[in-house]
Amino acid sequence: MADKPAPKPGHFLPGGEGEQGTADDRTAGGSAPLAAPTPRLGGDAPPAPPQLTGSRIDSRRTTLSGSRLGPPPAGDRAAAAYREVFHPEPVPFVPKKRSKALIALMVVAVLLFLAGGATFAVKVLSSDGFVSTPMPSTKPSGGTTATQGPVGKGTPDADIVGKNAIYSVGRLAVANCPEPAFRPTSKENVRSYYQALTACLDKAWQPVVAKAGFEFRSPNLIIFDDGDETACGVQHDLALYCQDEHGGSVTMPWQNIVEDYPKNKAEVRAEMAQSFGFVYGVHVQNLTGMADAADNLADTAANKNAQLEVQRRSALQAYCFGAVFFGTAKASFPLRGELLRQWTGLIQRRGDEHTKDKVRDHGSSKSLALWMNQGFATTSPGACNTFVAASAKVS
Repeated sequence: MADKPAPKPGHFLPGGEGEQGTADDRTAGGSAPLAAPTPRLGGDAPPAPPQLTGSRIDSRRTTLSGSRLGPPPAGDRAAAAYREVFHPEPVPFVPKKRSKALIALMVVAVLLFLAGGATFAVKVLSSDGFVSTPMPSTKPSGGTTATQGPVGKGTPDADIVGKNAIYSVGRLAVANCPEPAFRPTSKENVRSYYQALTACLDKAWQPVVAKAGFEFRSPNLIIFDDGDETACGVQHDLALYCQDEHGGSVTMPWQNIVEDYPKNKAEVRAEMAQSFGFVYGVHVQNLTGMADAADNLADTAANKNAQLEVQRRSALQAYCFGAVFFGTAKASFPLRGELLRQWTGLIQRRGDEHTKDKVRDHGSSKSLALWMNQGFATTSPGACNTFVAASAKVS
């Protein structure tokens, strides 16, 4: 079977060689080209569609005409619908008339306010429920300005330190507080030792501080490296207490303790307990208001000697408070044998006369021994009222 020739371009298009029938049949029959579906708005009848000749469209073209190229004619429904949606007629503003009675009431209120002839308050409840109330008058009926007096009665600093309620609470309860088992061989061990000792002191002092009417809080503990900037400033191998945003911080050294411990274990153990008892005693003074009061008295002392005496009274009381605790814990934290000898030796060497600068701000060895032994024996804060003692006892 011979191959059929390949169809020419336009073979499958209307009028191509592949179409059956004559051109007239195609024009008159159902395969005639479609006319435009609707006439254009406002225009004449559409021109005859272009005739198809073979595979190409007749080159005669039509041009656009009608209302799409110009303004719509009057009464055009499409234009009216467009204006109704996108360009509606503005709603006229009709001002409301105020009530004559309301206007009269407002005028009368303004006149009364300006004339000062009446005192009145308006109570207004908004949708949120807030209430506006009149400001209270600060002038009494006599016409003179009233001055509000102080609330309560202030306490002089001398009474805060000399008549403090902590002196009348009685003895501290017996404390079951063994010496912490952490030996000072590292910074972390030193920290753990002081944390355990803080817990014991808190438990012993909290009931009596609360009984005296003061709020109790535990001190913040800081273990510092030499030269560190702490809440109490730059530290150099001294145990200190200071008031700060924590309500009071205890700062304790550790490096020399770890270094000295192998050389004299009993002395280092006594040093750690005694120095921490002192700074905790300052914390008790802070809780009871005596620390601030003593500072105020020192700042207003008549001369330098009087200022140093106030400072000695304060320091000796802190040592006494520390000894009160160890007296309550003497059964579980025994100071005996070599530990007791080192404890006593530290008291003798801590006096102001043995310091390098000889500043008499903490008390002599004799005064230290007097107040610490008194606190240890009585276990009562009342035995530590150094502020009413004779000057000879706070030398």
